[in-house]
Formats: sequence, structure tokens, C-alpha cells
Amino acid sequence: MIKPQHIAVIDIGKTNAKLALVDLATLTEVAVVTRPNAVRPGPPWPHYDVDGHWAFLLGALATFHRDHRVDAISITTHGACAALLAADGSLAVPILDYEHQYPAKIIAAYDAIKPDFAQTGSPRMVGGLNIGAQLHYQFSTDPTLRDRTALIVTYPQFWGHRLTGIAATDVTSLGCHTDIWDPHKGAFSNLPAALGVQDKIAPVRRPSDILGPILPEIAQTTGLDPNTPVCVGIHDSNASLYPHVISRDEPAAVVSTGTWVIAMSLMGDEAAAIPPLDPARDTIVNVNALGQPVPSARFMGGREYEVIQNGHPYAITRQDVTSVLQGSLMLLPSVECDTGPFQGCRMEWLNEEPPVGTGQRSVALSYYLALMTGTCLELVEAEGPSIVEGPFARNAEYVAMLKAVTGRPVFTSEAVTGTSIGAALLYNHDENLPIASDPKSSDVGRDFSDYIDLWRTSVQTDR
Repeated sequence: MIKPQHIAVIDIGKTNAKLALVDLATLTEVAVVTRPNAVRPGPPWPHYDVDGHWAFLLGALATFHRDHRVDAISITTHGACAALLAADGSLAVPILDYEHQYPAKIIAAYDAIKPDFAQTGSPRMVGGLNIGAQLHYQFSTDPTLRDRTALIVTYPQFWGHRLTGIAATDVTSLGCHTDIWDPHKGAFSNLPAALGVQDKIAPVRRPSDILGPILPEIAQTTGLDPNTPVCVGIHDSNASLYPHVISRDEPAAVVSTGTWVIAMSLMGDEAAAIPPLDPARDTIVNVNALGQPVPSARFMGGREYEVIQNGHPYAITRQDVTSVLQGSLMLLPSVECDTGPFQGCRMEWLNEEPPVGTGQRSVALSYYLALMTGTCLELVEAEGPSIVEGPFARNAEYVAMLKAVTGRPVFTSEAVTGTSIGAALLYNHDENLPIASDPKSSDVGRDFSDYIDLWRTSVQTDR
């Protein structure tokens, strides 16, 4: 296959659905369009508006091809999501929103069959953040569903199936705290057998494999060449990680920011032992695009940002920074208390809470997010520089505090969405990756030691 130049990347995040057109030669985004990823209330349960996304994506593909040319399609989506397909390839049921809460009786029944963290690297998470818990809930709620399900695909491959008619799963989505994958062995855990779906999960593929060409009706609708290839696709945090997996030999940490902030440690040595991880603190073992385990920790940073900012723009002055530091104005975890390294702790402001829409509130929030990120990096024993991908890379106060709390360099990605670049790179097979070995390093960094010490002391206090 001749290496394509323009890659259309389907990027379905928890907050927004996007289509980005990436120029593979320059690793720049030629065009980006988005729509909200609104959750529909049901029945039978809260679910994603996949038909709305599909119409949006087909229209955008046609526009991108008309204006720029589309040579290939890649896919990246949020994790904790699977689609159940009927024998005719349609959805057997709507795709369940992972934030839906289950009855206590169903939760207890699932806990009785959930594999140990030592096997899966997947802690027990709230709602349906474990795909195994989703499947158990769906089959418990609808006794006919298991028999009506012909194939189970992970979320990137749901879109790939709609484009090509070919079903698959990928190692990064299976290895994303699903409970159904053993990242140490690179094989299924004992859960699929316990759920009775071991023969229903679609074949496991590498994200960079070519799934197939687009279906004839897709070509007719969009104007794309009928031979346009579609790759298997990748979990979004692993898309952010991918450029560094294939270009770095030394230890580093990649921080993927969006609705979730996920800190991933690149150990630099395939034989390196995974550090001890505490499942009670939202640490997990992810699986990268090469099938290798990746120690990770996370919190819902993007969601927390939206809650605290309450829709007001980020605007600060130097005086705002000085006031926050001198007044020890800080936010303590956790805004989203069901996830992250301080689960069960409810947020509070130390000293007076600044009004919504003020620069001081924005500064304190940025520092909070950086300190939470620093905690996550510490939990996975990350070494080397920290590379921040996504929207937080453009937040100077976040970057400054992260540099201070880790004591290590912080690099930032200039891309609007690091996930799209990583997903496009699934088509790059050159030995020399067309990206700089080190992104531009932030030159900000102040002495925040007193602030950091007070925050750490405060979060250790029984609140």
C-alpha cells in the first residue's frame, strides 16, 4: 500500500465527537469539526447517539474529501465501551453509557466473578468503567440479549465495522480496564468464559492493521475512493501515547488530557518490571499499540475543569498568580470523588473560595489539576520528561506547576488534539518518524515548594 498523505481520523471522546484531517507528512491538522457527544436517556438504558454521529461523520468525510482529499481513515475513541452486534451486523441493543449506575444487587453479583487486579491490572471502578461490568449488567437486565448477540466489538472497531463490514477488537481497547484482558500474558482473562461470551468477542488485532476498504455505499455517499483503507483503530489515550512508543527508547511519561487525565509511564525497557500499583487509587495497567503493558493512573481532570470553571473563560494576570501563591489559595481533592487517586474525598477550598469567572479561581484550578497529575505520575513511578498532550498543554500555569511538582522537564504538544495525530500515525511505517524527538519544552517554572508542601499535607489530613 502506498503511504497515504491525508488521514481522516474519527475521534469519539466522552465529551465530543470529532473528525480531524491530518497531513501525515507534516503531522498537522488540516481541518477539525466537532459535535457534542450527548447521552440519550433510553430506553433501555442511557446510550450514545451513534446514528447522529454517523450522519455527522459521513457529511464531514464528504466535505473533507471535496476540499482536501481523504486517502485513508483511522479511528480512535474513549475506552470502557463495547458494542453488541446482532447476526445481521446491526446493534443488538443501544451502546451503554459507561457512567450509568447499576443496582446494588447487580454490582454485588459482578464483584463475585470479577477477576483479581493481579491478573487484569484493572481495578473495580464506578458504574460501567469496566467493560466486564457493562456486559454483566446488560445480560442481567435482558436475559435474551446474550443469545441475540453474535459478536462483541470494542468501540473503535464499532465504527470500523460500520465503515468496512469487518468485525474486530484491538489490544489497546481490550487492555483498557475492561476486566476481560490479562495484560501480563497478552490474552483474555477468565471473565469472558464466566460471562459466557468467550466465543462472541471479535478477533483481536493490532491497531495499525488494515481492517479493510470502505463499503461501496460509503464510497458512494462520501465520494471517497472505494479502495480507501480503514485501520483497526486505537483507544484514545493510547493514541496520544503511540508517537512516543515508536520514537523513544528512554523512560518518559505521557499525560493525555481531555475528559480524563491519564498519566502513562513509558519504562524504556520491555523487560522492566511493572511497579506496585494500588487499585484503590485508580491506577491501572493499560496496553499500548504494540501489546505491551503500561503502568497508568488517572482522574477525571477535564470534567473537573468544567465543573469548577462553570463555563467561564480562562483569563489570568500576573497579580492573580501572586495572590494565589501568597494567599495559599488552593483546591483540595476531589471534585469527582468517585475516581482518581483520592477517591472518597470531597473537594474543598483551602482559604476563601474565589468567585466563578475570576483569574484567581482559574490559577488555583490549574494548580490543582497539575498537583493531581503529579500524584498520578508518582503512583506509577514515572521517570524522565513528562509530555503533555491535549488541551492542558496550552495551560501555562498547569505546565509550570507540573514541572515544579515533578522536578522533571515538561514538554507540550502543539496539536489541537494529540489523539488525532497518534491515530494518523498508525499509517506511518517509516523508520524515521516525522516528528521532533523532543517537543518544545516549557521554559516556565517557579519555586512553588511551599504551596506544594501545603497541598500535600492538606490532602493527607483526614478530612
